[in-house]
Amino acid sequence: MKPMKVAFIGVGAISGIYLENLTKTFQDVEILGVCDLIRERAEKAVEQYSIPKLYETMYDAFADPEVDVILNLTRPYEHFDVSKEALKAGKHVYSEKPLAATLEEGRILTELAQEKGLMLGGAPDTYLGAGIQTCRKLIDDGFIGEPVGAAAFMICRGHETWHPDPEFYYKHGGGPLMDMGPYYLTALINLLGGVSAVTGAARKSFPQRIITSQPKSGQVIDVDVPTYTTGILHFESGAIGTIFTTFDVYYETQARLEIYGSKGTLIVPDPNGFGGPVKLFRPEQGGMMELPLMFDYRENSRGLGLEDMARALQTGRPFRSSWQQTLHVLEIMETIHQSSQERRTLELASSYQRQLPMENNPIHGMLD
Repeated sequence: MKPMKVAFIGVGAISGIYLENLTKTFQDVEILGVCDLIRERAEKAVEQYSIPKLYETMYDAFADPEVDVILNLTRPYEHFDVSKEALKAGKHVYSEKPLAATLEEGRILTELAQEKGLMLGGAPDTYLGAGIQTCRKLIDDGFIGEPVGAAAFMICRGHETWHPDPEFYYKHGGGPLMDMGPYYLTALINLLGGVSAVTGAARKSFPQRIITSQPKSGQVIDVDVPTYTTGILHFESGAIGTIFTTFDVYYETQARLEIYGSKGTLIVPDPNGFGGPVKLFRPEQGGMMELPLMFDYRENSRGLGLEDMARALQTGRPFRSSWQQTLHVLEIMETIHQSSQERRTLELASSYQRQLPMENNPIHGMLD
């Protein structure tokens, strides 16, 4: 089949792995061009990956009749404007997480996509990897019995000690829940189904942060968003989950994700990655057992969701990482913050149906 031609909008830190995987692994996507406000970044990508086109502005990419899909890799608070203009120009859009900085913006985008008959969706796609897909099969096949609960933890002290440009993590569209929450929540709803209501508690522990990484060491960031957030998730199935994300805590490790069932407990790998380990505890075993991964894509496979979109466009089958998923995750996150402000449990308006699990294909880089 003819590859889908993609234009990058944004060639920052996350773009490197997309460029690698879309040029060397995935077979149904072809990078046609790139665009970045810092032209040197785009020039470097063009040279390093032999990309045909460098667009002066994003509107040049939107106007290019050869472009099928816009890959939106801009900062979170820019996602809405870039995706909206791309959809208005008649392009399918795959966006880095989150879908938008607010639920209202997300709904505008989804309504526009439906109106124009275009695909819209995006990251994270880590849940399509070997680790979480193995967990999904184990749950669906009854290895832990009936799921009764879940717990997710993302604990760190922030990004200003290592990231070259950390300000946006503490501004509108940022914070630990909006930044890292999509990985955990996307994994959770793929394992347990949709969320019907949430209860949240959140605060901004420190009003300012000092950057210690280069090249902005010594600069002070004013913190505008909650940086310590806990949410209780009421799943439609009846299971109850907890998600805790923070940029305020010193901690030896960063991630933990567990699913509790009537017959056992499943330790899910870090949802910011694609591989394992996957561990199962059942009382008759007498201890935790690591299980083999049963699916492909164990390495860093960012771009897998875009490959899935391309395959869906080619074959007409459903797109796994569609807006129904990214909008549901966005609503969960915003409603946790709203619940904290109002000090009460809030119902969600959106619902979510899991898409088909992954299938192993003998050709690495090509999906079902």
